[in-house]
Amino acid sequence: MSLTSNPLLQDFNEAPFNTIKDEHFKPAFIEAIQINRNEIDAITNNTEAPTFQNTIAALDYSGQQLDRISSVFFNLNSAETSEAIQKIAQEVSPLLTAFSNDVTLNETLFERIKSIYAQKDDLDLSVEEKTLLEKKYKSFARNGANLPEDKKSRLREIDTALAKLKLSFGENILAETNSYELHLTNEEDLAGVPASAKEAFAAEAASRDKEGWVVTLDYPSYIPFMKYADNRELRKELSLAFGSKAFKGNEYDNQKNVIEIVNLRHERAQLLGYETHAHFVLEERMAQTPAKVKDFLNELLEKAKPAAEREFAQLENFAKTQDGIDALQKWDGSYYSEKLKKELFNLDDEQLKPYFKLENVINGVFEVATRLFGLQFEQVTDVDVYHKDVKTYRVTDVDGKYISLFYADFHPRKGKRGGAWMTSFKGQKIENGVNERPHISNVCNFTPSTPSKPSLLTFNEVTTLFHEFGHGLHGMLANTTYPSLSGTSVYWDFVELPSQVLENWCYEKEALELFATHYETGEVIPMELVQKIKDAATFQEGMQTLRQLSFGLLDMSWHGQDPSNITDVKAFEKEAFGNTALYPDTPETCMSTAFAHIFQGGYSSGYYSYKWAEVLDADAFEYFKEQGIFNKDVATKFKDHVLSKGGTEDPMTLYKRFRGQEPKPEALLKRAGLID
Repeated sequence: MSLTSNPLLQDFNEAPFNTIKDEHFKPAFIEAIQINRNEIDAITNNTEAPTFQNTIAALDYSGQQLDRISSVFFNLNSAETSEAIQKIAQEVSPLLTAFSNDVTLNETLFERIKSIYAQKDDLDLSVEEKTLLEKKYKSFARNGANLPEDKKSRLREIDTALAKLKLSFGENILAETNSYELHLTNEEDLAGVPASAKEAFAAEAASRDKEGWVVTLDYPSYIPFMKYADNRELRKELSLAFGSKAFKGNEYDNQKNVIEIVNLRHERAQLLGYETHAHFVLEERMAQTPAKVKDFLNELLEKAKPAAEREFAQLENFAKTQDGIDALQKWDGSYYSEKLKKELFNLDDEQLKPYFKLENVINGVFEVATRLFGLQFEQVTDVDVYHKDVKTYRVTDVDGKYISLFYADFHPRKGKRGGAWMTSFKGQKIENGVNERPHISNVCNFTPSTPSKPSLLTFNEVTTLFHEFGHGLHGMLANTTYPSLSGTSVYWDFVELPSQVLENWCYEKEALELFATHYETGEVIPMELVQKIKDAATFQEGMQTLRQLSFGLLDMSWHGQDPSNITDVKAFEKEAFGNTALYPDTPETCMSTAFAHIFQGGYSSGYYSYKWAEVLDADAFEYFKEQGIFNKDVATKFKDHVLSKGGTEDPMTLYKRFRGQEPKPEALLKRAGLID
């Protein structure tokens, strides 16, 4: 196949999904790596003295074709993968890692960067340029540029191994998720399950040419069964299947991968002069040190644990009174919590779902963005997509100026990993006076439509949609000069602020009235339901907080100490969970072997950042509430100082510029009902 006919090597704006074939990817990667290598050579062979423009800026603008190809390919590997794509990923990841190492370990290039860094105070650089110089210097120094040759060689080996291990980790979870089904042929086994979920289970069975009903480990299937099915034994079976993903001693087992990943990360950190992987990671975070993260988590734990224990005792008593359950198990939690919530607040998800038709919620989040930031969204059909479910929108400002392209991919399918995320197919930058606008995507796994009903979301899915769209706005409204500082390229414990703050609008009457209308009658959600949503917002908040803290503490346990003596993944995890466990342990299950956030994604030593950002988002939303949740002045400040600025300045500086002060944790504790 000639390179000239490869669509990935053409000068494309929108990703050319309609013309890309699997066989295009590897040759495109090889060619784009060579193009990028030539760009690096042009910088290092430049006979002129190193300057910010000819070295730092040139380096940041290099590799754009490789970045575009990578974003197309790895987004497909997450959202629409296949055995062929997974095979290519295993082949190209080592090539990309090796090339990345070639760049960061390039001595001539680092010498040029160092010479500019040494005179940074005399260069009259803008704030953004100073930040870029600082980040470029650190990205080399923190990734081995100062190491002797033998250690550089070992670093390359470690990075290549880690790249492959992370891919295998994710592939194993997907394989385990896809290989399980709970096939039911007796309708009595579905007692308690709402008609909408039963219909979805029947549709799943039909799609597999089976009679009856099929429940899977995808969230829109798993959650309603766990929440509503009266059959305790079947809930147990499903719960254990979900909790034992990649922990069965079979070909998809991740225990060895976990041990290898944490040991290689630790060795890498030590090689670079850091005590642990967490020390390495946190140096470039708002939290700065493992000690500070642990203090933060334990301080919240102190506040949340008494509340969680009270809530758990209440749930235990309720289950005992209802059904004589003596010992509450993990497979009982969702089921009795939903019943208790209904008793306490006369509220359950099935009451709410008719008001949250997916299309209405999408229009609602768009309307919120219109009122806050003046954005307009127009659905377009002339953009290539990688699956028929994907919808595309042209985003403009109030004057009709083009802001972004937005892709929305909202339903589960076989080739898509679980969860929800924001990503991009093209970043934002200003080069040669042209502001290149971004192409942003939200990918989720929401309840699909059934033969008789449209896609009706649970309230949790509504908040997830708003959350991911908040990340999306961070990408869409990006307005920086340099690509590596644009959009969500910020400290990891700051990146969740735009996403988490947007969730708050889901609880506000003014916002809900814009989109929460009954899918059949068009009736606006009754105010008594809105009030119930608000009243129930802190229901079991102590338990929820404890759960999040347990994940953060597990992450820090894996990455904040020398892991070389850890041989038993489950035993180690059980000890890490010791102070946060409410339910009895189940020996058949293990969280770590499916903890994709920290072993496949980018959250290692960073899971605490969800809670960290909650302090920021609660404080930020207090400001909106004081001035009005659609107050244009506050929204403009948030856009100008947070959403558009990317990583161009220290995040606390940006936050204070928006808020006028540092965030206070009281707002979070108050919202969570943990203090009055």
